[in-house]
Order: sequence, then structure tokens, then C-alpha cells
Amino acid sequence: MSSTDTRSAVSDRAARHDGAGTGLDTLRAGLDALEAGHAQGASFGQVLRAKVLPPILGVVLVVGLWQLAYSMHLASPEKLSSPAEVWHALTLLWSEGTLFSIIWTSLWRGVTGFVAAVAIGTPIGLVVARVKPIRAAIGPVLTGLQSLPSVAWVPAAVIWLGINNSAMYAVILLGATPSIANGLIAGIDQVPPLFLRAGRTLGANGLRGARHVLLPAALPGYLAGLKQGWAFSWRSLMAAELIASSPDLGIGLGRYLQNQREFSDMPGVLLGIILIFAVGVAIDLLFFSPLERRVLRSRGLLAAR
Repeated sequence: MSSTDTRSAVSDRAARHDGAGTGLDTLRAGLDALEAGHAQGASFGQVLRAKVLPPILGVVLVVGLWQLAYSMHLASPEKLSSPAEVWHALTLLWSEGTLFSIIWTSLWRGVTGFVAAVAIGTPIGLVVARVKPIRAAIGPVLTGLQSLPSVAWVPAAVIWLGINNSAMYAVILLGATPSIANGLIAGIDQVPPLFLRAGRTLGANGLRGARHVLLPAALPGYLAGLKQGWAFSWRSLMAAELIASSPDLGIGLGRYLQNQREFSDMPGVLLGIILIFAVGVAIDLLFFSPLERRVLRSRGLLAAR
């Protein structure tokens, strides 16, 4: 074969290779465009029907059933107030200017205690998950603490620390820290060993491995533990506020609920329950749910939409 023929054959192979590469690039671009189109194709009306309308309908249904039960006199008015009476209690708090201060007092305590529980529970979970002797010794303790009702800690915290904010935070920490630690342990247990070996091969050992390999791989399970930890934080705080009473503590949602019970004010009691529920749902919708969707979508476990 002459040199001219050889160059021609090489050129043909290069052209075929370039064509194949171009075809692959075109295919990738097409898939990316298809995915982007799917992600951006939902109209405002579709989003409204899929995500906004169902919760509104659920609230309307609950309020309708509530009003029906009141109208049918299934319970005496002293035991079951109407939605209008609860709304009046809400407007009264609004007009007095105390609504947001009551919510903020509890919300600040809950968030502060939760952040402290994350700072304590994360290293505990990491160490317990990776060190077998410590896991054998501490693992059952964490499980037992997680199953212990938070309200059981309130009398002890009051005796140890007095009726003050320190007792509130102690109850939150004792209720939320085991849940956060156990969530991280469960997430680490689900990390494929291949990830850890690959990380060690690339030099990610010790703290670097935990930061760059272990924690990112365990993030879905860890996030589930954080959500549960917030739920424990909020429930623990409400239990503490219901039991502990002091002028220095101010009035949070739990204390407001207990005050209304002592006054036999059923609209106020129902309003307190609704506000506690609303704050818990709002924190989940505004923080945890978007974070969870982002983490799952980044791992291809949730369709982009």
C-alpha cells in the first residue's frame, strides 16, 4: 500500500471517529435538552394544581369536618369550640401584639437547641459508626435514649438546672441528640464499602475521608436523622414549656397552651395546638423538604421538576 493510500485510510478512520464522537455529543446534548425541557415544562397552572391546591383542599376539608362536628353538637361547646371562636382567639392575640412574640420565643429556643444538638450529635454518630468498641458500648445507650419520652427529662432538668432556659435547652439536647446521631449511624451503615476503598486509594483517610467521602455518601440517611431530630427538638421543647413555668422564661407556645387550659379557655387551647402544628409544618416545608429534594435530585433519586 502506498503512502497516499495509507494517509487516505487513516483519514477515513479519523473521520469515522470524529463522526462517532459528534454523534455521541449530539446524543448527550439531546438528552440534556430533553431533561431540561422536562424540568422546565411544568406550567404555573400545573404547579398550582400539583403542589398548592392539595394542601389547601386538605385544610378546607378538615375545617369543614370540624364545623360539621360543632354544628351537630357531637360535644358540648365547652369541649369543642367552633372554627370561628378559634379564629377570634387568633385575632385577639394579633390585636394584643403578642402573637409573634409567643411564636418567636418557642421558635428561637427550638432552633437554638436543635443547632446545638446537631453540633453534638454529628461527631458522636461519626465516632460510634466507625469505632466498633465504642459502638458496642454506646450504640444501645443511644437507642434507649431515643426511645425515652422527652417529657421524662423535664423534672430532672428542673432539679439540676432550675426553671430557666438552661433546663429547656437540656431537655432539647437530651431528646434530639440521640436521634441525630442514630440517623448518621444509619446513613454511614448504608455507604458502599467500595466508596471508602476508593477514597483511601485517592488519599482520603481519617478526617479527610470522613469529610469528602463518608459524610457526603451518608447524607440521605443523615438528613433523615436531622428531620427526626428537629421533630424531637420541637416536641421536647413543648413538653418542657408545658411543665416548667417561670416569669423569666416568658410565654412560648407550650406555656400559652397550658395557660389556656388552666383558664378553661377551649378556643385558646385549640389555637395553641394549631400554632404548634403550624410551626412544625412550616419548618419542614421551608427548610427540610427543599433540602431533601435537592440531595435526592443530585443523586438521581428524584426526577428534576
